[in-house]
Amino acid sequence: MPEIRLDGLKKAYGHVTVIEDLNLQMEDSEFTVLVGPSGCGKSTTLRMIAGLETVSGGAILIDGKDVSQLEPKDRDLAMVFQDYALYPHMNVARNMSFALRLARYPKAEIDDRVKKVAAMLDLSPYLDRKPGELSGGQRQRVAMGRALVRDASTFLFDEPLSNLDAKLRGQMRAELALMRQRIRKNMIYVTHDQIEAMTLGDRIVVMRQGKIMQAGSPEDLYGQPQNMFVAGFIGSPPMNFLPVEVGDENGRITLVGSDLQLALSNAVAARLANHKSRSIILGVRPSHFIRDDAGSIDLQIALSEYIGAQSVLTSELCGRPVHVEVSALKPVRAGEQLRFSLNPDTIHLFDPETEAAL
Repeated sequence: MPEIRLDGLKKAYGHVTVIEDLNLQMEDSEFTVLVGPSGCGKSTTLRMIAGLETVSGGAILIDGKDVSQLEPKDRDLAMVFQDYALYPHMNVARNMSFALRLARYPKAEIDDRVKKVAAMLDLSPYLDRKPGELSGGQRQRVAMGRALVRDASTFLFDEPLSNLDAKLRGQMRAELALMRQRIRKNMIYVTHDQIEAMTLGDRIVVMRQGKIMQAGSPEDLYGQPQNMFVAGFIGSPPMNFLPVEVGDENGRITLVGSDLQLALSNAVAARLANHKSRSIILGVRPSHFIRDDAGSIDLQIALSEYIGAQSVLTSELCGRPVHVEVSALKPVRAGEQLRFSLNPDTIHLFDPETEAAL
C-alpha cells in the first residue's frame, strides 16, 4: 500500500485561507482519522486528497509521486460520502458494480468481486433489492461496498455514519472496525465524533481552524494531550479546566484554588520547572475524581445524570462548573454534598496564556 504525504498543503477561497501549511504523513495500511469541530478543514483536506477540491499550494504525494494536479480517476482512490449517493433505479449488485462496469471489467470478475464484498458486508441476501427497499444502515453498507469492489489502494470516508441514528451508528461503527481487520488498506476517515475517532483510528489527527493541533494514537491523545483544545475535545465527558495558583507548603509544591489545595508529587512538580507565572490551568478528567470520605475536595452536587453503569455529577470547583464521573451503583441525588480526592499523577497542567501542556 502507498505512503501518503501532505506537504505544506494550502487551500484558499479568494482572500480567505482555510488551510495553511498542513503537513501530515500517513503510513502504509494505516487507518487515519481526521477529527475536529465543524469548519476545521477536515473534509476540505479529504476532498483535496481525493481530487475533488483544487490545491492552492503545497503538494499531495502518494508513494513519492505528486498527484496534486491529477484527476480523481487517476489517483487510485475510492471514496464513501456522507450521502449514500446510490442510484435508486439500480439494484444493490448494479450499484456496487457501477464503476467496474464503466471501466469495462470482464463480467466474471465483476460478479466475483461483488459477491466477495457483499459477503464481507452481510449484503448477499439483498443483491437484487433496490435502495428504496433497504434500511439506512444497509444503504450505507452498499455505499461502502461500491468503494470496496474497486480494490483501490486507499479508501476515503467523509462522515459516512452521520446520517444514521445513534443505535445504528454504534452498530455500523463496530462493522467498520471488523471490516478494517479484514482489509489491510490505507483508510482516511473524517468525522466530528470523537467516539468514532477513538474506536476506529490507528492514528487520530485533531484539527482546528485549518491546523493540526495534535496527531497520535488514541492512547496518546487521551493520556498526553499537547494542549487544552485536544484535552477538551478527546474524552467524554470532557476534561475539567480549573484556574489555580502554584503554592508552596512546607517545601512541597501545591496547587491552590478556591475550595482546592492539591500537593504535587515530585514528578508532576518537575513539569513546572520552566513555568514563570504562578497562574496555571489544572486539567482533571471526570473519571479521575476519587470518591473518598477522607478526601479534601467537597462538592455540592447540583445535577446527577444517570447514564447506565455511570452517573455524571455536575458541581462547582475553583469558580468553574465541574463534572465528575462515578459508579451508578451508589445513587447520588442533587443537593448532596460529597467528598473526593485526586491522584496527582493523573492530573494535567496547562499554560493559561498559550494553552500548551506543561
